[in-house]
Amino acid sequence: MAGSDSSIGQPSQVTLKTAFTVCFAVVMVAALVVLVIKAEFALILTGLAALIAVALNHLVVLLMSRTRIRRGPAIAVVLLTLVLAVSALGLIVVPAAVTQGQSLTEQAPELTEKIRSSRAFQMIDARFNVLQQIKRQSDNPSELASGTLAVSALHAVTGVFSLLGAFVTILFLTVFMLAFGPGLVQRMLSQTLPERRPRYEGVLDKVYSATGGYLSGLVLICTINTTLTSTCLALLGVPFFLPLGIASGFSSLVPYAGPIVAGGVVTLITLATVGSWKALAVFGYFLMYGLLEGNVLAPLIFRRTVHVNPLLTLFAVVFFGELAGIIGAVLAVPLMATAQIIVRELLLIRREKLGDRVPVP
Repeated sequence: MAGSDSSIGQPSQVTLKTAFTVCFAVVMVAALVVLVIKAEFALILTGLAALIAVALNHLVVLLMSRTRIRRGPAIAVVLLTLVLAVSALGLIVVPAAVTQGQSLTEQAPELTEKIRSSRAFQMIDARFNVLQQIKRQSDNPSELASGTLAVSALHAVTGVFSLLGAFVTILFLTVFMLAFGPGLVQRMLSQTLPERRPRYEGVLDKVYSATGGYLSGLVLICTINTTLTSTCLALLGVPFFLPLGIASGFSSLVPYAGPIVAGGVVTLITLATVGSWKALAVFGYFLMYGLLEGNVLAPLIFRRTVHVNPLLTLFAVVFFGELAGIIGAVLAVPLMATAQIIVRELLLIRREKLGDRVPVP
């Protein structure tokens, strides 16, 4: 009792300074969360620009090491080469793709009706009530309002200007990151403690190498997907092989899930245009290509360059895709690789502090 009575008169261990610090930390975390939510689009653009800048920086460093020119001219040469390559590819591929795309758009209602009347779709609809679900989603009385057409046109125009603005923003961010990014990183590292600086530099080098390896491999996968799919569809006589092949190639930007969705859409369009047998052949092609990409190409990139487990990759695609849509799914793998590198480094620091008390796996 005496001990308990003596503790009553003791001052509180929680000082006013501690309470103020905790409250300030909570307010700062809440403000950071609100800022991230409000600036989601800007963060997505910055992330895309950073990925492009990292990929191009590998080419800049390679050019500087081979030709011994300075960084500024090397950046200009890389950007000019990229613009010329994209322009040449656009002059060759884009006109035919646009023509086929316009034809596909014009025939979309007829193709939709053919798909609905096909035996395969009727079997699926009888099992899963697909048409009923689509009708339920499209039944919206507000769409019958008198100003719907004008509002839709305004949204379309606004979307085009937003897309152009996003493209210009990413372009300028990429150029400025290439020009001033390395110097900014070095100045930030110079402010750290000298004994910890090598560790920070090692983490940044790992993130840089993993991101560059992922992007180079991803470009290779998209190119292989586009080439193989366009060739297969052209040989089968599918009338819209070029835009469908390009769309299939871009679907590889979303690991695992993208090619599955693209394969289903292309198979349905093939079914409506050239018949069920060739649609079955397209389905078989996408099945084989899915096995090739999932078991050969993707492991070659995700395990040997970014060293991310396929299960973590799929989890990251689902999670970031839910947060930021298709862009989030594209950024999922490098973000997961960065998080994995940081976690491993933190665990290594903890093991070094504990010494022999933690067994090495």
